[in-house]
Amino acid sequence: MNEVYPMTYLPPIKLVKRPRIGLYSVGLRAYWDQFPGLRERLIDYGRFIENKLSAWGDVFNYGLVDTEGEGRKAGEWLNERNVDLVFCHAATYSTSSTILPVHQINKSPVVFLNLQPTDRINYEQSTTGEWLAHCGACPVPEFANTFNRAGIPFRVVNGLLGMSATPEISLTNEVTANRIEAVRAWKEIEEWARAAAVPRTLQHSRFGFLGNTYSGMLDMYSDFTMLQAQTGIHIEVLEMCDLDRMLREVTLQEVKAKLEEVHGMFQISGDSPSDPIASKPSEEQMEWSCRVAAAQERLVKEYDLDALSYYYHGAPGGEYEKLQGGFIVGHSLLTARGIPCSGEGDLKTAVAMKICDILGTGGSFSEIVVVDYVDGTILLGHDGPFHIAISEGKPVLRGMGLYHGKQGTGVSVEAKVRTGPITTLNVTQTEDGKLKLIMSEGESTDGPIMRIGNTQTPVRFREHPDSYMSRWFAEAPTHHCAMSIGNNASLFQKVGELMKVTSVTM
Repeated sequence: MNEVYPMTYLPPIKLVKRPRIGLYSVGLRAYWDQFPGLRERLIDYGRFIENKLSAWGDVFNYGLVDTEGEGRKAGEWLNERNVDLVFCHAATYSTSSTILPVHQINKSPVVFLNLQPTDRINYEQSTTGEWLAHCGACPVPEFANTFNRAGIPFRVVNGLLGMSATPEISLTNEVTANRIEAVRAWKEIEEWARAAAVPRTLQHSRFGFLGNTYSGMLDMYSDFTMLQAQTGIHIEVLEMCDLDRMLREVTLQEVKAKLEEVHGMFQISGDSPSDPIASKPSEEQMEWSCRVAAAQERLVKEYDLDALSYYYHGAPGGEYEKLQGGFIVGHSLLTARGIPCSGEGDLKTAVAMKICDILGTGGSFSEIVVVDYVDGTILLGHDGPFHIAISEGKPVLRGMGLYHGKQGTGVSVEAKVRTGPITTLNVTQTEDGKLKLIMSEGESTDGPIMRIGNTQTPVRFREHPDSYMSRWFAEAPTHHCAMSIGNNASLFQKVGELMKVTSVTM
């Protein structure tokens, strides 16, 4: 599930759904009798592509489409396989009338693969049949024009096929796996394949909404129907009494097991040297957080949740105020196990976190904390939850005498995302009610953080903090975002295209 995580702290509660990837190769039927062996050679190239794609999804390879009638059959065949994305391998020249019916019948997004088998044709010995095995670029302009006029969106990946051996039939060298044109092409193909897992997984996901949205944070308020319409998620509205019922069923054995998990995954702090409200967690606070964490896991399992957005303050001194005071540890544990949890009732950021998690890149709940103009960084973080699997070292648990801006006391997570490339993903809503993705690439640095019980990561973006913030604010983001590890803007951009959501890269 987590392709780039260095380790998995706990087994995932939820697994990502593998995308269903369609594939076919194209050619011209008149060639087969004219050039013996060409058809079989092109089919073998298609099998090579199929084997490579199978690392990222379940591949359904129709084979060769070489007439418009075969194109109709392929379209129906792909519909029956319920594919999320189709790769059309431009294996040699083919008329556009051959492939247009495929995509008039099957409405899945299409990517043309212009992957030449050789880096240089053998000019001295090549025959017409040999040339036709390498002329995949020839029909692509025709495909592009036809699809544009038909109103069918498409994308093209250009480069080398990237094989590690040359077929016996070939008259030239086809070992191109290490050439940059092959590496670059397959990176792009991999991104398309991985991105296809996002809409499929979201369409089968149940997001819990526990409590309410923080009063007055107008940027986070969204229409549940709008979110389901544009992402496919189901939103299950939960009550605090649902969680309270789970809490009453938690056993001593469950609490003990949670305490063992917590001690294995966190460093328990002493008193903060700087902040009087941040101190060593008491035994009572630790026991309560673990009891609540066990109840949270029960809630997730009973309602079959794939993500959770939550916020509740409760009446001062009330039972629910005490209950929500124990949220952060358990929600951090759930986030590390494939159930992203977003605070303050921010459903859009829960979607951003889920996208990151589906792609195996983390997705920790963040907002702007403060700017360090000396280091040229922006500190991003929150009072929890935190995605433990992308932490720089062991996260620290601190006892909080109060949660700033909120009611209650409890245990909070102090941590930073590990040093290296990061990408923030923001899901916002525009004035016309449409979702929009905003991506920013930067670098998590080894700069200092405050010891106040909050998650904090110093991030250096590619421009001065003031310039970055001016451009980011102009996109009207939700004030929270998900922080992922790696340079993922290109990957997130493809997710946006497959979800038919506007995307902006900063």
